Amino acid sequence: MGPTLLTGASGFVGSAVLRRLQAAGHEVRVLVRPTSSRRNLEGLDVEVFTGDLTQPATLARAVRGCRVLFHAAADYRLWSRDPRALYRSNVEGTRYMLAAALEAGVERVVYTSSVATLGIRSDHVPADEATPATLVDMVGHYKRSKYLAEEEVRRLIRATGLPVVIVNPSTPIGPRDLKPTPTGRMVLDAAAGRMPAYVDTGLNIVHVDDVAHGHLLALEHGQVGERYILGGTNMSLREILIQIAAIVGRPPPKLRLPYSLVLPIAYAAEAWARVSGREPRVNVNGVRMAKKHMYFSSTKAERVLGYSPRPAEAALEDAILWFKEQGYLK
Repeated sequence: MGPTLLTGASGFVGSAVLRRLQAAGHEVRVLVRPTSSRRNLEGLDVEVFTGDLTQPATLARAVRGCRVLFHAAADYRLWSRDPRALYRSNVEGTRYMLAAALEAGVERVVYTSSVATLGIRSDHVPADEATPATLVDMVGHYKRSKYLAEEEVRRLIRATGLPVVIVNPSTPIGPRDLKPTPTGRMVLDAAAGRMPAYVDTGLNIVHVDDVAHGHLLALEHGQVGERYILGGTNMSLREILIQIAAIVGRPPPKLRLPYSLVLPIAYAAEAWARVSGREPRVNVNGVRMAKKHMYFSSTKAERVLGYSPRPAEAALEDAILWFKEQGYLK
C-alpha cells in the first residue's frame, strides 16, 4: 500500500487526522506551507513536503505515488483584511489539489468541507446533509469560499469520476488548537472569564478527535460523491458557557445581549482591526451567523459510517486542559 497524503496536518483538524491515520497504520506524507508552524508535527514520524495549495507544481510532487488523499487544509477565518486569500486557498487550492490527485492516479479522496456549506433551519430543528442552501445564504467570505469549494469538488467528481467522499465537520473542540480557531478562542475567552455576556445562539460541539475518526470511517465506508456531517451535541451558547464555567470553577455569565447592541460593537472592532492589524475579538460575520442556532444532525454518518461521537463536555474539558498546559490560560 502506497503512502497517504494529508494536507492541513499542521492545523487543528488536520493534526487530529494525522494522529488517527498513524494509529491505523497508514504511512503518512504531509503537505505543509513554508510559513506554517510545525508544532503539531513535533515528535511524529512523517514525511514532510513543503508546498502551497496555490502552487500546483508543489502539489504534484507531494501527491506522486500516493494511493489516498485527505484534503483537510483550509483557511478558517471569519475576518480577514484580504478576503481574496480565503478564495485562493479554499476554492482555487482545492481545485489544484484534486487535479493533482487525479493526475497522480489517487484511488480515494476524503475532502474536508464544513457544515458552513449547509442550510440552517430557523425552527432550531437540526439540519442535515439534505437541508437546502444557496450561495446567497452564505454569511461572510469564509462560508462562501467553503460553499464554492464544495461545489468545485462536486463538479470534478461529475467531470472526471474522481472518487471523492465529502465530510462536513460541525464545530470541533479539543487539543492542538494552536491559533486558536474562532471557536477555540471563544472557549478560551470563556474559560479565562473574558466573556461577561452572551447572545442567543447555538452550536453543534464535537471533539476534534471524533471528527478525525469520522474521516477514516469515510475513507472505509463512505460513498463517492456523498457528504457526511461529523457533529456532536447541539447546545445553546448559554449551555456551553455554563459547562465551561463549571469546568474552570467560575460563575457563568448571566447577561444576554441583544443583536442590536452587539452588531455596532462588531463594526467598531473591525474598524479598529483595520488600523491596528490585529484580528478583532468580535466580528460582523460572526454576529450575523449567531442570529440562527447552528444545529446539525449526524444521523447519516452514524448510520452509514458507524460514527459515534462522545459527549460535548469531554471536548470542552480536553480543550481547556490543553490550553492550560500550553500556557494559553493563566
